[in-house]
Amino acid sequence: MRAVTKRRTWLYFIPYGLWLALFVIAPVALIIYQSFFDLGHHFTLGNYSTYFQSATYLKMTLNSVWYAFLITLFTGLISYPTAYFLHQLKHRQFWLLLVILPTWINILLKAYAFIGIFSQAGLANQFLTFIGIGPQQILFTNASFIFVATYIQIPFMILPIYNSIDDLNPAFVNASRDLGASNWQTFRRVIFPLTLPGVKAGVQAVFIPSLSLFMLTRLIGGNKVITLGTAIEEHFLTTMNWGMGSTIGVILIVAMIIVMTLTGDKKPKGGAPR
Repeated sequence: MRAVTKRRTWLYFIPYGLWLALFVIAPVALIIYQSFFDLGHHFTLGNYSTYFQSATYLKMTLNSVWYAFLITLFTGLISYPTAYFLHQLKHRQFWLLLVILPTWINILLKAYAFIGIFSQAGLANQFLTFIGIGPQQILFTNASFIFVATYIQIPFMILPIYNSIDDLNPAFVNASRDLGASNWQTFRRVIFPLTLPGVKAGVQAVFIPSLSLFMLTRLIGGNKVITLGTAIEEHFLTTMNWGMGSTIGVILIVAMIIVMTLTGDKKPKGGAPR
């Protein structure tokens, strides 16, 4: 009986293993392999030395980290109160569905929608004209890029935070209030620490993709926002320097691992998260 159970377990693992090998391990291995070749398809470490010695690439890296940090920060500041408020509502599943709905729309369509809103004749400038300020250059600015990226990433921050709040045992909150803690003290010492895993999961879901944004930098930032994602696109589609593009991809993979390590839940020897 035990042998049959093990055999079934292996059969269930086969589709997952194939998917993991074909769409995760193989692409990462190809990127790492390609990063060690130059334009002449000769093995070299020059791509990595060029990256770390180039002020341009280092500036792109700082820009990517800075923009990803700002997007994650603004997303978190908006998402945590929103998730907390949604959890208090009577028909919270319906409102949560409304939060999820924008993720069903292609990011390209959302980007073009914001191009229309932020253009000189768009709704934003029409409103500014109505209140007497007049038309402003909103599109193709850093602020518009951060605004649109934050809007797109908000659902991915709200969902893990909402789930973490939903899993919170109300007995802890009631005990805190019974002991005389104020609402702020209860939030600071009980609610927020216990829902921090949801915040960390949201940071992973937002910060990592934000490091490699390139479509929004083109359409919303107007190439004024230069990130590593933009550089990868240039190397693969314009200069055809796949080795350098793969090198930057490897750097992003390492950055992803670092972020996941820093924001992951640490487990003690007993196995339960702290």
